[in-house]
Amino acid sequence: MTPSDFRSQPSEPQDISPPLKSLWWAAKGDWDRAHKIVQDDDSAEAAWVHAYLHRVEGDLPNARYWYRLATREPANGALDSEWNSIVETLLQGTSER
Repeated sequence: MTPSDFRSQPSEPQDISPPLKSLWWAAKGDWDRAHKIVQDDDSAEAAWVHAYLHRVEGDLPNARYWYRLATREPANGALDSEWNSIVETLLQGTSER
């Protein structure tokens, strides 16, 4: 599945990780729901999504904190590009299981 296919799912995909669910909701414009999904998840993947969400919000200091927890360099490109990159990476991880 491509990020575009993932984004166009008409309803919340089932049997996917919380970070991916969060990104799906973010793509639908529901930042609060997306944030709640990853807020208490202590995985590196959730921290990466959490960082992205705080970039969307415009809270860059908080985003940098979450990038550190995710052991990722802070992103500074287009938000849509980062969303696609995270989704692609997480979907690949799902297919490897």
